[in-house]
Amino acid sequence: MQSTDLGNKESGKIWHRKPSPATHDGIIVNIVHSTSEYHPKVLRFLNVAFDGSGDSFIAGDHQGNIYAFDLRGNRFALVQRTAQACTALAFNLRRKSEFLVAVADYSIKCFDTVTKELVSWMRGHESSVSSISVHASGRYAITTSSDTAQLWDLDTFQRKRKLNIRQSVGIQKVFFLPFSNTILSCFKDNSIFAWECDTLFCKYQLPAPPEGSSIVYKVFAVTRDGRILAAGGKSNHLHLWCLETTQLFRIIQMPTKVRAVRHLEFLPDSFDAGSNQVLGVLSQDGIMRFVNIQTCKLLFEIGSVEEGISSSVISPHGRYIVSIMENGSLNIYSVQALTQEINKPPPPLVKVIEDLPNNTPSSGNLKMKMVSGGVQRPARSKESRIQTRTLKQDLAGNVENKENELSEGLNKKRLQILLKGYGEYPTKYRMFIWRSLLQLPENHTAFSSLVDKGTHVAYLNLQKKYPIKSRKLLRVLQRTLSALAHWSAIFSDTPYLPLLAFPFVKLFQNNQLICFEVVATLIINWCQHWFEYFPNPPINILSMIENVLAFHDKELLQHFIERDVTSQLYAWPLLETVFSEVLTREEWLRLFDNVFSNHPSFLLMAVVAYNTCSRAPLLNSTLKDDIEYFFHHRNNLDINVVIREVYRLMETTPADIHPRSMLDAFVALTKGQYPIFNQYPKFIVDYQTQERERIRNDELDFLRERQTVENMQAEVDEQRAEDEAWYQKQELLRRAEETRREMLLQEEEKMAQQRHRLAAAKRELKIKEMRLQDAARRRFLKLQQDQREMELRRLEDEIERKVQMRDEEIAATASDLEMRQLELESQKRLYEKDLTRSQDAIAKEIRDGADAHRRKVALEEHMFRNLLETSQLGNRTRRVVEDNLAKAEQACLDADWQIQALHKQKCDDQQRSEGYQEVATLLRKNRRREVEVLNAMMKEEAKKWKEAKEKELHLESEKRASALSDASRKWFLKQETSAALEHGGDLLCKEVPWLQREHMASNYLPQTSQLNGVSEMDSSAQTFSSRKTTEWNHMEHDLLKKVRNLRQRLTAQARNRCQPPHLLVT
Repeated sequence: MQSTDLGNKESGKIWHRKPSPATHDGIIVNIVHSTSEYHPKVLRFLNVAFDGSGDSFIAGDHQGNIYAFDLRGNRFALVQRTAQACTALAFNLRRKSEFLVAVADYSIKCFDTVTKELVSWMRGHESSVSSISVHASGRYAITTSSDTAQLWDLDTFQRKRKLNIRQSVGIQKVFFLPFSNTILSCFKDNSIFAWECDTLFCKYQLPAPPEGSSIVYKVFAVTRDGRILAAGGKSNHLHLWCLETTQLFRIIQMPTKVRAVRHLEFLPDSFDAGSNQVLGVLSQDGIMRFVNIQTCKLLFEIGSVEEGISSSVISPHGRYIVSIMENGSLNIYSVQALTQEINKPPPPLVKVIEDLPNNTPSSGNLKMKMVSGGVQRPARSKESRIQTRTLKQDLAGNVENKENELSEGLNKKRLQILLKGYGEYPTKYRMFIWRSLLQLPENHTAFSSLVDKGTHVAYLNLQKKYPIKSRKLLRVLQRTLSALAHWSAIFSDTPYLPLLAFPFVKLFQNNQLICFEVVATLIINWCQHWFEYFPNPPINILSMIENVLAFHDKELLQHFIERDVTSQLYAWPLLETVFSEVLTREEWLRLFDNVFSNHPSFLLMAVVAYNTCSRAPLLNSTLKDDIEYFFHHRNNLDINVVIREVYRLMETTPADIHPRSMLDAFVALTKGQYPIFNQYPKFIVDYQTQERERIRNDELDFLRERQTVENMQAEVDEQRAEDEAWYQKQELLRRAEETRREMLLQEEEKMAQQRHRLAAAKRELKIKEMRLQDAARRRFLKLQQDQREMELRRLEDEIERKVQMRDEEIAATASDLEMRQLELESQKRLYEKDLTRSQDAIAKEIRDGADAHRRKVALEEHMFRNLLETSQLGNRTRRVVEDNLAKAEQACLDADWQIQALHKQKCDDQQRSEGYQEVATLLRKNRRREVEVLNAMMKEEAKKWKEAKEKELHLESEKRASALSDASRKWFLKQETSAALEHGGDLLCKEVPWLQREHMASNYLPQTSQLNGVSEMDSSAQTFSSRKTTEWNHMEHDLLKKVRNLRQRLTAQARNRCQPPHLLVT
């Protein structure tokens, strides 16, 4: 046997080698679904369903995984994960790839095996769905739960009909008959109805099972042609119904091992035209037995006690059987392998008969004498004579005991012997034996005529006096009592008849005919002389019981007399209820096994025996109420002791007081028509009937009059109600009219408000449109203005560029002039050098005379010149730094102006600046570089200022050092200074422009060359330069101040033209 574990695979092969099922078990493959977790476990399969072809089926486990198995293609696939346990499956829909699944949330879902998508979701059940039946056309489906069944249209997936039942009556199963439009509904009370699918018209109802059967239907199966219904339950009996004749035609008894049937299914055959003959029966031991319903022969079995089957499904063509095992796995069986032994060819028709080895006749009973000359007759032995005599005695006994022979081959004497031996009849055959003992005629026609008369008037309100919980039992009791009342008029007035008939009605509630005939037979035979003192209790019968009790137990009777307890208290309650109040079901059945098997006087003796067997508690009872209570309730009394006591009383009671002498023998009901029952005082019954009829007529007249008054009162009330309703309606109409008028006014007000709002909205829209137009116009004007401003700025830029070019030309011209001035100065220096040489030659003589004085003067002059050079050097450095500072400030102002202009241009050209992003990037980089240069210049300027301050401090210290040496020669310096001023007064006008040019040229020369030029001047020129130093400084300060003022004015003008933003980001 092959085994396949699905595991976590979503598809794969069912078997990996060609299956070869064995004949003894027929298993093709065993399928297991286990998980590959840390603790592996087996997922149990719950339901299986074949498709219409029979080669594919689907199976669902308790976690909602649904697999499709293709037996022809040897493939399986996971088609859906519902995440809920499936309770039922169906795979034979009109669209072959779709299937229905009922899940644990009481809903039904339709999926597609190809697309694996949800097609529809149907809800409506309030409990778990146990089965799904699909019509042969695939258009309809019936889903069944314990409380309802619902019919669905599978084209629209809408519910068409719903079957509602009483809560007390549950549903077993509702399904379609194969290849027909008939719906079969099976209920838990064994009632089965057939309905037309389209009109839901009830076609027929199957009659109740026979009385002797105690089976309760649980499972059902129907042949493919829909003619035979098999039903089973918690019993080893199977009932086979013919649905065409609606009759039970066979009862099959399974082996004794079978105690309950869990599943039934017919095995289809390709050649039986749908009339399946083989039925699969799954019993409680997990074994499925296949039997032939015609020959009642067991063909084969699947499953075992160790590996039991939970449920099985057979393919439509009958080739495969899929069983869900009790361990949760799937077994796939081959029907061909299982039926291989059954389908063997028949043995040959020709048989050879061989002679026996000895042909001598047997001489067991006959003795032959061989005599010469002839053959004589066989001599009769003694044994043969005895046998002949015995045979004659048996024939005579049969004639005498003919009255003991019962129907169905039973004998009353033998049944009594059996009853005395076991104390009761077998439960399985008790109803059959009772029917034989009572010789029931089963007059269907007569009983139907009684039933057709309807419910008798005396028992219309039976449920008020006897509130029975079971509606079915009440209905059967009412029908039985009505039939008895229609049979004989006295039974309509008998108050204890319901108590008398109830135990038999409860016992034969599924067969009302048998129930009626049993009660009628009981009344005719065991209730003889009961109605002679009607409406009083049967005094004569109670006297018989009292006489027997007085004979057998005088003490007990004396105790009853002393306590004022009559036979109506200790005997009549037992008779009118036929012991049903004081005995349990089993005890009551055992007692009536003996009652129906003996003379009618047995019932009266049973009353006496019950009293004598209970003498101890009765003698201890001193109150009449306690004794009355004793005979209306169950007591601790062994029924076997009572029955033995009855038999003793039957044998020991004298004939003169024995009830047998006063009661007739058993008389069965007549066939065809029931006998006339008139053993009652007719005049009393007739009088009571007449009085009752008169009272009934008076009551009817009273009821009619009361009904008339009530009708009139109802009409008056109705008229009053109509008038009140009319007035209320008019009032409501008036209020409604007012309400409608108010609503119309409100609607008109709302409409007016809406119109105002709409006009305001239109006005706002118009104003908004005008504003937009005005904004567009202003934007256009601003655009034109911006364009004109751009033109003006472009012209200003052009003018500024021309001004800059002019300035550059002027600067170039100035540089040329400076070069010329340098040339002139160089010539002047040459001339001065020549002049100095000539003067030195001329004054050489003068200097020779005063060499000592001149050296001193020269030394002091050298010191003064050093001081002058130091002062001039400091002044030049300061001028250079100031000039650099002015240039840096001008550069900063120019950079700010350029940045502001670029920023303004960027703000103006923002909407069309996408094409100038690179230029803007370069400008930003340039601005950053300019800022870096400016910062570097500022740092250098700060450094220079620091250096200048240090030099000024050094100069001050030098000045303090030289002040002491200069004090002694102050008078001489003043004298020389005045002389120099006088000497240079005439040359002032001529020398000032030359000195200015010399000063400008000195700014562009290196400092070393200036120092060298100063050192080469003679003492007279140096003296003249020192004298005019202060004037030159003032002139230079004024010139630099004018330059700074001019640059500030130019910067202010540029700022006023550009109007830059307050915050400039670089």
